[in-house]
Amino acid sequence: MSEVNLPPLPPVGGETSGRSIVDVLGEQHRELIKLTDRLTDPGQDDPRVASVLVATLSRHLSAEEQYLYPAIRAVVPGGDAIAERELAEDRELLTLMGDLERTGESGPVAAAVRRHVQADADELFPLLEQMVPAEDMIRLGNRVETAEEAAPTRPHPRTPSTPPWNKVVDPALGVVDKIRDMITARTTYMRDLK
Repeated sequence: MSEVNLPPLPPVGGETSGRSIVDVLGEQHRELIKLTDRLTDPGQDDPRVASVLVATLSRHLSAEEQYLYPAIRAVVPGGDAIAERELAEDRELLTLMGDLERTGESGPVAAAVRRHVQADADELFPLLEQMVPAEDMIRLGNRVETAEEAAPTRPHPRTPSTPPWNKVVDPALGVVDKIRDMITARTTYMRDLK
């Protein structure tokens, strides 16, 4: 029985394959770093870059709060303290994103994104890879991808950040945010910047 408390994968007849949570979040981290580099580039004059960074980061943090941190709590000794520390940093990052949207000041957000990516790569991912079976890592990766698509595209620092309530509130806010994005023609994906 899995300690992460996820339903089993459907039978596929052989070795489990797919992208683990580390693969999925690692790819998202690389995209976030590219966006922060682009945002802080002195020659950058496209205001859509900030919108895409905020949307991408909002989706990313929502998915991590729904699946990464609960997995850390479930399997890592001292996981509650680690998850609480990360949640506090996420709330600060959500507030900084709101500041970015209001003031256009990109430096604090860029620095916080780099800290976030480094903390996950140096501490959280190695702990998960060491303590969680490969099948559970793949199930978590699938859930992160699904959660990210339903997640909000704007920062909401005062919403619940732990299950079960974030799994209810975030998708509802995601619908509202996506309607606002559509009405305002806001760019929310990196692929639309090209």
